[in-house]
Amino acid sequence: MPVPSHISDTGPPPHLAGGRLTVDLSALVANYQLLARRSAPAGAAAVLKADAYGLGLKPVGSALWAAGCRRFFVALPQEGIELRAILPEAEIFVLTGLFAVESAAAYREARLIPVLNSQSDISIWEAHGWNDQRSRPCAVHVDTGMNRLGLTPERARSLAEENALTGALTPILLMSHLACADTPDHPLNRRQLELFQAVRTLFPQSESSLCNSAGIFLGSDFLCDLTRPGIALYGGAPVKGIANPMRAVATVEARVVQVRHVRAGETVSYGATPLARDSVIAVCSAGYADGYHLAGSGDRVPLRRAVRKAAEGFIHGRRVPVVGRVTMDLTLFDVTEVGMDVIAPGDHIELFGPNMPIDEVAEAAGTIAYELLTSLGRRYYREYVGGVV
Repeated sequence: MPVPSHISDTGPPPHLAGGRLTVDLSALVANYQLLARRSAPAGAAAVLKADAYGLGLKPVGSALWAAGCRRFFVALPQEGIELRAILPEAEIFVLTGLFAVESAAAYREARLIPVLNSQSDISIWEAHGWNDQRSRPCAVHVDTGMNRLGLTPERARSLAEENALTGALTPILLMSHLACADTPDHPLNRRQLELFQAVRTLFPQSESSLCNSAGIFLGSDFLCDLTRPGIALYGGAPVKGIANPMRAVATVEARVVQVRHVRAGETVSYGATPLARDSVIAVCSAGYADGYHLAGSGDRVPLRRAVRKAAEGFIHGRRVPVVGRVTMDLTLFDVTEVGMDVIAPGDHIELFGPNMPIDEVAEAAGTIAYELLTSLGRRYYREYVGGVV
């Protein structure tokens, strides 16, 4: 499916928006291609849950389909239904399984593949996952150490034995999920792999999938048949402590709405943070309602979570620190080194993007890139560039 090289959604127009979110679809595709190469000979799917990590399910899904991705994972059935509307031929897996008997019809109608995580899921799909006397495909999730979703290995074994007799299910994929893949030397990685490999022998007709973004970098024995990259597609670092090989996909910028001169000893923002020097302050139209977290507030702000260096932005070739407390709609940056004669209302400060790595901003706020992306909200003007034509 062709994707226009320049599209925008129905968010506020640029002259009415406090900030802008630019999604580089060419960077997204480049990231997918890199991850697919690292996954080979296994295939590479794409995880599009939570509105494609906040960046737009439909444009992201369309771009990845055009780049050759054919298998997708979402969290909820409604996400799968929305994705099916634009990708009629895709394989779409729903990670959280079946919520109720009534949901089975929606799965059948939209040709969604449920990931069976529990006995309840199994019972519902055995009874209602049929079309024209044929069992619809499903995936089976076995828990190997995360204790979140999935069957126990013992229940997976009994399911395999039961299904060999009844043929009530058609499991096309066996999967598990790594808890510590972003820490390569964590001993749980190897333990989970060994347990998963043992369970794989029980489902010889099913493909297998273990790796998330970070798991792809653990080694070839982790790859199995299919990988499921998520955060790395969108530019987040897949592994701690090594250079990030991914390209920035999202550039988030906040509009400068006012530039002020504040004297040493005066205070700024809620909580009255004092300034140690005469400063030029840029007031920007983005705050925690826009996914720019309170815990990224400036130095000397007495917040329990703000124990790291303050978050920084980027403008006119310079990094500039947050000063004072991040508020719901506004954030203040110390732009003294940029100068009042250079910066002006209408300029934009990059909150994260190619010049301000998202993982660095997340660390300053005591969080992770996933949370920043998925909490961006709908107040930005959204622009999609670099599509596959």
